[in-house]
Amino acid sequence: MRELSEETIKEIAGHYEAIIRLLGEDITREGLLKTPMRAAKAMAYVTRGYRQDADEIINEAIFTHEGSKMVLVKDIEFYSLCEHHILPFFGKVSIGYIPNGKTIGLSKLARLVDFYARRLQVQERLTAQICNLIMEKLNAKGVIVVCTGDHLCMKMRGVEKQNSATTTIETSGIFDESPALRDEFFKALAH
Repeated sequence: MRELSEETIKEIAGHYEAIIRLLGEDITREGLLKTPMRAAKAMAYVTRGYRQDADEIINEAIFTHEGSKMVLVKDIEFYSLCEHHILPFFGKVSIGYIPNGKTIGLSKLARLVDFYARRLQVQERLTAQICNLIMEKLNAKGVIVVCTGDHLCMKMRGVEKQNSATTTIETSGIFDESPALRDEFFKALAH
């Protein structure tokens, strides 16, 4: 992974300092003295997906395998930032795929979720990107991704609906064609 340079981190910190001042705060107040730099480092961390490479994440963890009818990894937690408000949204992703002679190391699926979540994002695109990448890298017979997220842009501002959650579903390949296969996936998710 490519890291942001110290110069870039300092530049981001300068912008945070300006924002804090514009909000009416005293940047010299004890609690805020180091906040711009901490915020800049935090922002670099939570957007690290921009500086990662999917092939490096997979790192040769695709294996020849015959026989599985479906592979399902559920409840992979994710944290992201809404690109509209730069507020967090977070939740869980579940991935199912039908192998076509290849499987991927299970931890790599979680890393691929983070690859797309750790950037400015919308949940709909996040779900589609995960599905499309797994389909492409595995040449799977089909992929299904379900993402459920809580969005602070809906909970702490705007409509302020505390109990709302958003679910997005993306399918490809045989999952597009087979309602029975989608049903099998959702039944497996319920266990």
